[in-house]
Amino acid sequence: MPSISHKGNEMPESPIRKLVPYAEMAYKQNKKVYHLNIGQPDIKTPQIALDAVSQHGLDVLAYSRSEGSQQYREKIAAYYHKQSIKVSADDIVVTTGGSEALLFAMGSICDPGDQVIIPEPFYANYNGFATASGVDIVPVHSGIEDNFALPPIADFEALITPKTKAILICNPGNPTGYLYSKAEIQSLVTLVKKHDLFLVSDEVYREFTYDGQQHYSILQEPGMEDYGIIIDSVSKRYSMCGARIGCLVSKNKTLVATALKFAQARLSPPTFAQIASEAALETPQSYFDEVIQEYQERRDTLVSALKAIPGVKVGVPKGAFYCIVELPIENSDAFAQWLLESFDVNGETVMVAPAGGFYSTPGIGRNQVRIAYVLNKESLLTSVAILKAALAHYPG
Repeated sequence: MPSISHKGNEMPESPIRKLVPYAEMAYKQNKKVYHLNIGQPDIKTPQIALDAVSQHGLDVLAYSRSEGSQQYREKIAAYYHKQSIKVSADDIVVTTGGSEALLFAMGSICDPGDQVIIPEPFYANYNGFATASGVDIVPVHSGIEDNFALPPIADFEALITPKTKAILICNPGNPTGYLYSKAEIQSLVTLVKKHDLFLVSDEVYREFTYDGQQHYSILQEPGMEDYGIIIDSVSKRYSMCGARIGCLVSKNKTLVATALKFAQARLSPPTFAQIASEAALETPQSYFDEVIQEYQERRDTLVSALKAIPGVKVGVPKGAFYCIVELPIENSDAFAQWLLESFDVNGETVMVAPAGGFYSTPGIGRNQVRIAYVLNKESLLTSVAILKAALAHYPG
């Protein structure tokens, strides 16, 4: 029998999606499942984006340019200017979601066996992107005790080797919701310049910041032309996860030209999705004001309810719409499966994402889960009540 590749065997399962078969079994048992496991917002997609597709007027659904249409990239650049990020259309490569932008970035800056330093916990698919690219992730640990703040710069510097090519951050963070301060970003900028490294910043949750705090981008820092790479996406900003449109942004001309070669190999990003994404850029600020207020209220509702459960710790998010929750259990994978297979309250249960998959260091996060507060406040309160009852009955 032909054998599967070593890379294929090493590819990690998604900690978010691997429990889907158990959720489907719960549905067959007529259980209602509250999905706290995946960052699929219930916020309505801007109507202007949906209308742009339904009213497209195209006769032929043709390829676009590999880097994305000129018009769309010019409008993205104008959006960034409003965020005090001075880039042009030529600094942007449109990608099939932020996922492809990360793959292009890793493929452009790393050879097999090279290393990227990432604060953990981090977005679980970074593990998969690294494996697919032959890149080794070197984790630097952040903890729930200090709300997942940026680890000391000395911790990063101690991990730098001749194989180190980049530091990768997510800001605001998935899965922690942590928002890096301007001072923290500046300390990373100083470090990558000192060691001649790239700083890759996944900024897909840029709009979602709370308590009056503001996002600070790596490309707002002067002198980052050679070092900075932004990863971005329309998925969460406009509640358009299914559009699969993102982009890679850098002032480094050689890096962008290299990423474009990867883009040419897959021909072009999807045309309809670019039409929708271009229209979404006209979304009024009032839309974001309402969405951010709603998410902040959801965060406050969720965190308050979780803190009332004995033995539970929770990191308080400053942005995005996720939090890491530490539970009085030993194995969150087993607990998450048990919730779907064996537990319900009046025919209702919850689905959470075990947090071990958001770490690279073996054994860390096994008593934690990630919760996405993408449900309405009533559903969040019901979910926490179910979680509290489950912890009281769980044999593990």
